[in-house]
Amino acid sequence: MHWVTREGAHVDRVACPWLIRRFIDREAEFLFVPADQVLETARSKGGKSFDAKGADYTHMTAPKGELSSFVTLMRSFDLWGKDPALDEVAKVVNHADVRSETTAYRTPEGDGLKAIAHGFALTTPDDQRKLELEFPLYDALYAYFEKKARKSP
Repeated sequence: MHWVTREGAHVDRVACPWLIRRFIDREAEFLFVPADQVLETARSKGGKSFDAKGADYTHMTAPKGELSSFVTLMRSFDLWGKDPALDEVAKVVNHADVRSETTAYRTPEGDGLKAIAHGFALTTPDDQRKLELEFPLYDALYAYFEKKARKSP
């Protein structure tokens, strides 16, 4: 399946591909296109759009505040509440991606992820390369929360 989003990947547009590839569609192919071409490209490729205005999966407003595309994907694919570690990753992504005054979740790790994502964005303009570089970061964050969840009573 082709998954299409805006070029210039940052927090949500790197975290979502990680989530999709690891938990939703292991064979996913990601296309990064100009914002005004996301929906048409997804239609023409028979794919799904994410993290763009009018996309299949994008930010939502909830009673607690704004939800990132990552959280929207988790809820849409019935992943929310099934894996405590993944839920925690989602909260961190949400904090890092959504303006602090509107985010539904605040976490101590969120500001760190935001800084790291900004740093990666400065190292390369190539969105596919950002995925290669940053997927291990999300793997590590997930492993951290898995271990933490196992220690909880």
